[in-house]
Amino acid sequence: MALIQICKAFHELTPDELYDMLRLRSEVFVVEQNCVFPDMDDKDQLCHHILFYNEDRVLVATSRLVPAGIAYPDMMSIGRIVTSQLVRGTGVGKELVEFSIGECFRLFGKGPIRIGAQLYAKEFYERFGFEQSSEVYDEDGIDHIKMEKQV
Repeated sequence: MALIQICKAFHELTPDELYDMLRLRSEVFVVEQNCVFPDMDDKDQLCHHILFYNEDRVLVATSRLVPAGIAYPDMMSIGRIVTSQLVRGTGVGKELVEFSIGECFRLFGKGPIRIGAQLYAKEFYERFGFEQSSEVYDEDGIDHIKMEKQV
């Protein structure tokens, strides 16, 4: 599958790209996972955003790259990692995480990365070198763990 891979700061996003990103996050995190949570948390404006579009110009995956000091005082982070049902099981999620890690290093320099992962995805993130760094905690009714990737 040929993907259009975009990395932009928030202020560089077009209105259509912003809408696509927020719609996909809402479709998966709110509707599909039946989880009411404040997605608009005033961090997006301080982040870079990864957008993967398919050849039909449909957004199929997105993540946000968070500089140190925003989500965690001492570490950069990748958050809001999401893939559309259209591409699950095709390797797009793997490609998204690899691209996100590479862009974090390019934008913020080499350093450790922390994520807040849904517990069920622990093994998925371990494939990229992330290791569990916290006990299980509840976030919006879903079990999560902190994970860190050291350089």
